[in-house]
Formats: sequence, C-alpha cells, structure tokens
Amino acid sequence: ERESFLLHPLLVNKRTSSPAGTGSSILSALQDIFSVTWLNRSKVEKQLQVISVLQWVLSFLVLGVACSVILMYTFCTDCWLIAVLYFTWLAFDWNTPKKGGRRSQWVRNWAVWRYFRDYFPIQLVKTHNLLTTRNYIFGYHPHGIMGLGAFCNFSTEATEVSKKFPGIRPYLATLAGNFRMPVLREYLMSGGICPVNRDTIDYLLSKNGSGNAIIIVVGGAAESLSSMPGKNAVTLKNRKGFVKLALRHGADLVPTYSFGENEVYKQVIFEEGSWGRWVQKKFQKYIGFAPCIFHGRGLFSSDTWGLVPYSKPITTVVGEPITVPKLEHPTQKDIDLYHAMYMEALVKLFDNHKTKFGLPETEVLEVN
Repeated sequence: ERESFLLHPLLVNKRTSSPAGTGSSILSALQDIFSVTWLNRSKVEKQLQVISVLQWVLSFLVLGVACSVILMYTFCTDCWLIAVLYFTWLAFDWNTPKKGGRRSQWVRNWAVWRYFRDYFPIQLVKTHNLLTTRNYIFGYHPHGIMGLGAFCNFSTEATEVSKKFPGIRPYLATLAGNFRMPVLREYLMSGGICPVNRDTIDYLLSKNGSGNAIIIVVGGAAESLSSMPGKNAVTLKNRKGFVKLALRHGADLVPTYSFGENEVYKQVIFEEGSWGRWVQKKFQKYIGFAPCIFHGRGLFSSDTWGLVPYSKPITTVVGEPITVPKLEHPTQKDIDLYHAMYMEALVKLFDNHKTKFGLPETEVLEVN
C-alpha cells in the first residue's frame, strides 16, 4: 500500500509476475502520459504553426534593424573581429543579390514552412504548364499587408512549386533596401528572393538562361494601403513598367491572383487628404514603402490583437501565360497593348475562380 501511494496515478497498473506483463504495464503507462491534454498532438501542431508564422513576421519587420544594431554594438566589445569579418564579407558580396542571390534548397525545404503553410492554410493552384525554354514575369495580386501567399508559394517549397512547375526557378522580387540589411539579406537570398529593380531583372532575364520566373507584386506599397478584409482590388492601370521589361526580354506575362490575401490582417484605412494618408505617401515616395497601422490576432488567443495574422485560407492561382515578343525598343503603343491584354487576362482569371473560393458570382475585381 505504501508503495502504491508513492507512485504517480498514471503509473499505477495491475501487478503481474511475468516479464511480458511488466512490459505491457509500462507501455500502457507511457500511452497514458502521452494522451494527457497538454501533449495533445493537434494543439502542439497548432502552436508550432503560430510560432512559425510569428518568426517570419518578426523577421519581416525587425530582423534587419535588429541585426544592424547588434553588429554595431559588437564593434564596441571584445567580439569586434566578428563584426569586422562580416562587414568585409558584406562589401565583397554586395552585388550578389543583383545576380539572383544565393538560393538554398535546404532552407526552402525547412519543416517550418510546412507549419507556416498549414496555419492559414495556403495552397498553390496551377492552371497551365510553363515551358522551361521561356522566361516569365508573374504579376502577383493583391499585395495585402505582407504578401504572405507570395512568400510561401514562391520562396519556399511548402506548396511544392518546383514539382508543379518543373524546371522553373521562381524569384520573388522585393524592395532593394532589404538587401542592404545585414543577415536579413542572407535570409532572403536563401529563399530565392531578389531586389525588384531593373538591373536585377535584366540580369535574370538575359544572363541567367531560361526557365526563370520573376514574381513582381505589381501593386506595391500603394496597393497595401487599401488592403482590408472583404475587398478585392488591385492597383494596375498605371503600372506598366513590368510590361515594358517583359517586352524588352521577350518574357511571357503570367497573371496570378491570391484569393484571401487581404483577409489575414485588418488595418486602419486613412482617407485621401487626411494627415495619415499624407504621411504614408511621403514614406512611399522617399523610402519605397508605406507604413500601415494594422493588426492580426494575439500569440495565445485569437480574441486579442497582435502581429500574428488571422488564420484565413489563401489560394494563389497561377493563370495562363501571355506570349510576349522580344522588342528591344518597345513603343508606348506596344506597352499599352500588352498591358491591356494582361489586365483582361487577370480579370478573367479572377472571374473563372472566384466562386471556388467563397466569393459570390456577383463579386467584381476592382482595377485601379
């Protein structure tokens, strides 16, 4: 009785004199331990999903600045040599992002990205094959707050983009300023992310062979300012630079729409003419991005506010490529023609798939 009193209740089993009975009792006890609530597998996986998303959000928002501060501080410590070595490497490696970066399939296949995918969940839908003998420019819409669908689908292998489009190398293009941030630049390049500037895109479409797909979030910062749940709107009418690049290199245009991208964050929308919108436009003009006042859910509860995006499905549909001829000096008429074709194809893509992902037949894509 004294012995039974000292044992944990989960380990108390019927005594048996046979070795097999003892083994069975231990196995039963272990099964009992791993069935307790705090070790419930589905709950553990959900928390891992939340953590995987939060680490990326924090990387997006603060990793570059934090690493810059830490390295500058390191100069003032006994570890100053580490900072010297890194900045020496940085100077030597400065132009690597402009040449497509340093992609790592190991990083792209991290398990953390599968948890990231399953949190929302995110899926990639292929509608047509892509030829490995051609290069492509994907127009990604809408921007949302952080372009979560673009990152998951094209900078990781969580949705198996390389299997769905064999022989195609995706390069997600983002602000060039991100590649001036120590450590953050290495993180971005490992996923196949590159600067969204003319030099980089010219290099990838002319000196990197065929089978390249540059993913450009066409609406940019201006589009992010209007991102809100329930709204399907894109900033496109006056965005023609990507069409000109496609014509100069003979790269086919591929319309891409992410249903649900605008649903994962809520933000304060400032009206045109307000002081808030004035500040946002000044940031956009001089720095390249527009600060948004947004929120998602809390880390431990969906009923509180925080930086973790809401768990809403994001489905990225890759449309039919538009064949584009190579014109070294395209005229404005050429640019306008293919831009109009692209807008028509994007609206058609939206209309053909909207009812599959919870939108009514009457929903119209707003093109600004």
